[in-house]
Amino acid sequence: MKVFEKLESEVRGYCRNFPTVFDRAEGSELFDESGRRYLDFFAGAGALNYGHNPPAMRERLVEYIQRGGVTHSLDMATVAKRDLLERFQKVILQPRGLSYKLQFTGPTGTNAVEAALKMARKVTGRHGVVSFTNAFHGMTLGALSVTGNAFKRGGAGVPLNHGTVMPFDGYFDDGKNTLDYLEALLIDTGSGIDIPAAIVLETVQAEGGINVASTPWLRRLAEIAREHGILLIVDDIQVGCGRTGPFFSFENVGIEPDIVCLSKSLSGYGVPFALTLIKPEHDVWSPGEHNGTFRGHNLAFITANAALDYWETDELSREVARKGAIVRERLQTMIDRNRGLRAHVRGRGLIQGLSCDDAPLAGRLSREAFRRGLICETAGPDGNVLKVMPPLTIDDARLTEGLDILERSIETLVRNPARRPAAKETAVQVSPA
Repeated sequence: MKVFEKLESEVRGYCRNFPTVFDRAEGSELFDESGRRYLDFFAGAGALNYGHNPPAMRERLVEYIQRGGVTHSLDMATVAKRDLLERFQKVILQPRGLSYKLQFTGPTGTNAVEAALKMARKVTGRHGVVSFTNAFHGMTLGALSVTGNAFKRGGAGVPLNHGTVMPFDGYFDDGKNTLDYLEALLIDTGSGIDIPAAIVLETVQAEGGINVASTPWLRRLAEIAREHGILLIVDDIQVGCGRTGPFFSFENVGIEPDIVCLSKSLSGYGVPFALTLIKPEHDVWSPGEHNGTFRGHNLAFITANAALDYWETDELSREVARKGAIVRERLQTMIDRNRGLRAHVRGRGLIQGLSCDDAPLAGRLSREAFRRGLICETAGPDGNVLKVMPPLTIDDARLTEGLDILERSIETLVRNPARRPAAKETAVQVSPA
């Protein structure tokens, strides 16, 4: 590890929590350079919903490269792009009754968010954007302005403007509907809050601590946005592409956002790729008004097209629901069996977590699990949530094995407090770009 310490920037984070040198990966398993196997309950922070190196995607990618297919094309037309556009329309949008234009942004999620914010401001002529407590939308300046985490915001080094933070569903933990506050401010001309261009949110706040917005809350939010002429942006970068069950996290909720941001598992293979989906009536860009050198990543088009094979039927969605129920039941059992574990389960589908009252415990559990051969990260503003996020395609045997490791880690740290590291030790908090 010395070469990384000597030559790589101090900003590196995940490698501090998982201190080994990885060499290869397959499915839900990673192997370090010594050959040690690790089960992956991290899935590239949501970029590997279909696991590492899915064979069908790998074969199509290798074939495309070997025949000399176009790799880089800016936004020029290619066969790979045309095939993806047609297939995404046929497999994803049409069956769901959705109508969106696809904007190919830069290759990461924060690029998709930046494009969405610019578009909303251009459409409405307004500047402000409402976001929510504990939100995470990316690391560039516009995305940071609608991100809640103080540590991440502080890294900007400049004031972050034109964002107004409102309480997310359940933020006050008192049963009150937090949208009462938002609606009152929008209606009251004396509130000091101008009608914003957009409201941006995650239906499940992943990095923010796996906070799940309820269906009634989301529906009312969509109604408020519509009544006031505010564009609704759903950031589905981490919890889309099947992570909560359906392809879009919002599709079973009964809302239809004006703009949707996708990235991470969109490519299906961990290859950088992002899209901003825009309702046709809002697509008012002038040619070249928003661009980027790597918005024509044809290798990602090939693997993303292959990933759509999973969405020809509802089999994967049903499997995510089934496996998610298994995870939830096991996590609750761990709490029930270990009275010293003061925590509760939260999440949807295959993004679940243990929210620990003793915040540093989540980081210690992550380290203990890693010692035993399981990779899982933490989330939340204080790193207080242990995140269980395996590939959607993980088989039952490996899912059970990983949960068993997690249970033994809990038993070790909760039933044998003497084994706990010093309380000052906390996991390094990192959020994917």
